[in-house]
Amino acid sequence: MKKLKSQLKTLAKSLAALSKQVEKISSQVDKLQPSKIPVAKKQRVAVAKKAAIKKAAPVKPLSLLDTVFNAVKRTRKGITVAQLKEKTRFNDRQISNALYKLSKQGKIIAKARGLYVKK
Repeated sequence: MKKLKSQLKTLAKSLAALSKQVEKISSQVDKLQPSKIPVAKKQRVAVAKKAAIKKAAPVKPLSLLDTVFNAVKRTRKGITVAQLKEKTRFNDRQISNALYKLSKQGKIIAKARGLYVKK
């Protein structure tokens, strides 16, 4: 009977020690859980900002009129239709239409036949 009582006492002591360890571990887990939530929120905000920046980055390609106007604008003495065709790689019809529209808008003038200058 004395052996049984001594074994029960040692069992009770070990259970008490285990319960203290469980309490320490649970308190450590409680300390870690609040700190994890703000970190996750910060990461989400950073990802959202990066996504917003990436969406603003795409640049529209230059239109036909812009390309032709830039080519005319770069020359001081003017540019001919053949030179425009060579620089822009557009066909005759596209260049003719672009030159017509730009002259109607008042951005370029025809200095001579087939020679265009920025106004």
